[in-house]
Amino acid sequence: MIISSATDFREAARRKLPPFLFHYLDGGAGAEQTLRANVADLQDVKLRQRVLRGSEDLDLTVDWYGQRHELPIALAPIGLAGMYARRGEIQAVRAACQRKIPFIQSTVSVCSLAEVAAQASRPIWFQLYVLKDRAFMRDVMRRAAELGATTLVFTVDMPVPGARYRDAHSGMSGPNGPMRRVFQAMLHPRWALDVGLLGRPHDLGNISAYRGHATGLEDYIGWLGSNFDPAITWQDLQWIRDEWPGKLIIKGVLDTDDARDALAFGADGIVVSNHGGRQLDGAISTAQALPAIAEAVKGKMTIFADGGVRTGTDVFRMLALGADGVLLGRAFVYALAVGGQAGVERLFAILEKDLRTNMVLTGVKSVREIGPHLLAR
Repeated sequence: MIISSATDFREAARRKLPPFLFHYLDGGAGAEQTLRANVADLQDVKLRQRVLRGSEDLDLTVDWYGQRHELPIALAPIGLAGMYARRGEIQAVRAACQRKIPFIQSTVSVCSLAEVAAQASRPIWFQLYVLKDRAFMRDVMRRAAELGATTLVFTVDMPVPGARYRDAHSGMSGPNGPMRRVFQAMLHPRWALDVGLLGRPHDLGNISAYRGHATGLEDYIGWLGSNFDPAITWQDLQWIRDEWPGKLIIKGVLDTDDARDALAFGADGIVVSNHGGRQLDGAISTAQALPAIAEAVKGKMTIFADGGVRTGTDVFRMLALGADGVLLGRAFVYALAVGGQAGVERLFAILEKDLRTNMVLTGVKSVREIGPHLLAR
């Protein structure tokens, strides 16, 4: 299959992956209305085309927390990314470091913090959930800091897991899940060899390091489900701000009041996000939420956004709506599944080309100049 645009990776990934993995990545909560709105509302954002603006020498770099990055993007924390390519988090972090952009490792990654950090030529960022097991949270924050992680991305929009109906149909969960997954792997031999056989251990590295024994896919949903904390409040999180020595980003903000609360809490940044449409079906899209949040806290903290981003034009749109940076989630894992590290690097090249094209056609010389003035009214 010819890959000529960022969206081509999705179809190539669908063909290569066993259905339980593709639909776990591709799906959302409930009837998936918010999942679809993320894409549709972002694509509906119209831009001002400008001419004769003299924008040949372009600057795509950004500075976040004292470090320069070559593109205004970061790789979002994706659980089980290591199941989409052989030692997937390792291949992804190598691609991110090659292009000098942040890689955010998930709590529920296949590869452990130690394994990923050993392959990273730049400091990584680490994502953490709100969990009942405070000892685990303290342990993993300590290990992340010792391994050189500079930024903690704290996910707050998952006090309970969303209703993801696709997983029961695909075999990720539901009756006879293990047997169905084995059967699907047999029908996808390229994945079965590359990941199923040569990508072992299929473990949740960070959780296993804490528990002292292997934590596989069968334990994944059960461990997380029993550890989510629906009673958590801002006051309960103060110990995290006190103990974490680096920068702190709150991920999962959709409301302006919550953005102001994150600022008052002492966060260095937020991610405007509805968890990719995987939590509250019926929540507004990121594209709808972002402008008001940017108006409330822009310049006071770093604003990142995710949700529905598939192309370089989508990255540009998020910046125009008020984001300082964009997290890539599904888009980079589709590319990872198709081509490993090389696939992710190919995605970066396509996104950069898209961004450059958009900058020329809107008449800006730097991504830092992109803002609401480029939205067509």
